[in-house]
Amino acid sequence: MNEISTPAIIETATAGNLTNLVAERAWFEPERITMSRPLGDGWQPLTAREVEQEIRATAKGLIAAGIQIGDRVAIMARTRYEWTVLDFAIWYAGGCVVPIYETSSAEQVDWILNDSGSVGLIVETPAHKELVTPVLPHHTKHVWVMTEDVLATLRHAGDNISDEEVERRRNALVPSSLATLIYTSGTTGRPKGVQLTHSNFLSECGNVVEGASDLFLKPGGSTLLFLPVAHVFGRMVQIGAIHAGLHLAHCSDPVGRLQPDLASFKPTFVLAVPRIFEKIYNGAEAKAEAAGKGKIFRKAADVAIAYSEAQDKRGFNPLLTLKHALFDKLVYSKIRAAMGGSVEAAISGGAPLGTRLGHFYRGAGITILEGYGLTETTAGATLNLSKALRVGSVGRPIPGNAIKIADDGEILIGGPIVMRGYWQNDAANQEVFDGQWFRTGDLGRLDDEGFLYITGRKKELIVTAGGKNVAPAVLEDRLRAHPLVSQCMVVGDNQPFIAALITIDQDMLKGWIAANNKGGATVETLRNDPDLIAVIQTAVDEANKAVSKAESIRKFTILPTDFTIAGGQLTAKLSLKRHVIGEQYAAEITALFTK
Repeated sequence: MNEISTPAIIETATAGNLTNLVAERAWFEPERITMSRPLGDGWQPLTAREVEQEIRATAKGLIAAGIQIGDRVAIMARTRYEWTVLDFAIWYAGGCVVPIYETSSAEQVDWILNDSGSVGLIVETPAHKELVTPVLPHHTKHVWVMTEDVLATLRHAGDNISDEEVERRRNALVPSSLATLIYTSGTTGRPKGVQLTHSNFLSECGNVVEGASDLFLKPGGSTLLFLPVAHVFGRMVQIGAIHAGLHLAHCSDPVGRLQPDLASFKPTFVLAVPRIFEKIYNGAEAKAEAAGKGKIFRKAADVAIAYSEAQDKRGFNPLLTLKHALFDKLVYSKIRAAMGGSVEAAISGGAPLGTRLGHFYRGAGITILEGYGLTETTAGATLNLSKALRVGSVGRPIPGNAIKIADDGEILIGGPIVMRGYWQNDAANQEVFDGQWFRTGDLGRLDDEGFLYITGRKKELIVTAGGKNVAPAVLEDRLRAHPLVSQCMVVGDNQPFIAALITIDQDMLKGWIAANNKGGATVETLRNDPDLIAVIQTAVDEANKAVSKAESIRKFTILPTDFTIAGGQLTAKLSLKRHVIGEQYAAEITALFTK
């Protein structure tokens, strides 16, 4: 089977825009609790009416500041309540939102603000303001700071703006209007602005909500959002929650606050990248090992996996069922408690989860619905559903969309979720569009029931276990600029961080050896030399300045020999043969992530 499509549950929008999701909920269910904001160690519930009033008042402040219909306004912050309010407020004012990761470097902010032509920027903290001030282009006339009570500031600034003006602004937006410009890493280094319309999100979120209705439309359902809303995955669930009237809350500090926030908010489902599920599993195993119960935990894990696999076979094994019930009290209940105690399911994306973890969590009582998509497809193009689940796959197409496998195995996506195109980049558009089909650069296969399996990556973009897209060329080009570095290859696909293999320029090394009184030394004997490592670390530090922390090189190893054409590591054009290097230096790569 080379192509599969599914009928739309929600037809492509022919009128309206994303602001209607907020306005109509406030009109029809004004007292429904739709959001909660942090309040001390607890939460302050907000009704649909209160949320709409705050968004509208914030929009008035933006209008008073001179934001015009179609203007781009950037947001640089962690996931938090204000992010969602400002996202919708910019739309209420008729604008377009440009997300920027709060970990972005000044160089990245500079590029995004200039390329997008953003007239305003909202940063999270004074430290962010200090970072961006030296690179602010002349057209970015306004900078607001979230932690300086930005919502109150804008509310007061908009006192003289009428409701009629807000209505005029938001009603001027049609389905084809640009909703957001999301900058995604490209293999050439410069991030490209992905143009997503109101129609893209209305189609994506409407069909995801209806398809996964047991999550989004569950009576009393809720979700705690802790992934970056700057990423299209988090944005999709944010808008999906608003669309569904799902009770939404935010955790801005997943490292320090996730556990207590899960415990106090008790969401019924969450979305996360595989790294989160790995950390919960590894943490539970380490805790059991420390308590002398490691053997019990591993046995429980095996039973959970077997129990999940048995569900697919529709068989009933009385002994397995009995073991599962026993371990549910001893182990699985603690796993569920670590996620708040009420989570029944989760959506996973951004990187492959792995069959073993998928079966473990389902066996432990938390069904993980793995999906697949890109920024260019408004997040999910495929998704496993509770009623249509195949662990190890990334599901079937989201209703209304189609998946096709090209002759070379590349996954092509078609449907109303596909972006309008890259911002001001016709050359890139010509590369990725095949008629109405979007070329993903990923390789995959469809099984006999239409479930998609990812089999590889045609493109060079690295995706970490945390779901971060990393363009290796940015780092590699900068590293090679150092005189002692000959070649380098950035690695980290499906790993928790980015690392690098580095080779040394033999000619330059001779001078360094003489200058540092290391006569008789060779690359082989210097690989672990503290002085050489320190010099290469300075090159790594310089390269890291161009990227965010999540994209930065954390570890590196110096190889004993250079990459060459004769050795098979380089093409005739001296391009890296990544798959060859990956195979030849598999042990060194593994060591980088296991030491």
